[in-house]
Amino acid sequence: MTRQLISSGSKFEEEIGYSRAVVDGDFIFLSGTTGYDYATMTIADDVVAQCEQCFKNIAAALAKADATLDDIMRVLVIVPRREDWEPCWPVFKKYLGHARPASTLIHAQLQTDAMRIEIEATARRRKDR
Repeated sequence: MTRQLISSGSKFEEEIGYSRAVVDGDFIFLSGTTGYDYATMTIADDVVAQCEQCFKNIAAALAKADATLDDIMRVLVIVPRREDWEPCWPVFKKYLGHARPASTLIHAQLQTDAMRIEIEATARRRKDR
């Protein structure tokens, strides 16, 4: 099977040299995704709104790979501020409550102070669909 590169259209992908996602067989490796709205290249101030946008961006990339959020097997979450994680729990449950992937949380600085959450994911297309 051919490796497929998926782009969101974000200027960052071209400027830095990476893909939003890489598909290899049934596996989909999604880059760390922040809360930018790639259509407008804007980011909300609120961490919950950013978290929602992260999942919209991830879902859009998965759709290009013929997959869904339910195919996610593992997530890595990075938040600079500890207090920002708990308000995001309901958003995670909304989008990943069915898949219930393995998950890791790291507290670390992100590229800019405006970015308050970043989510990386690995998915595998299920053959039972």
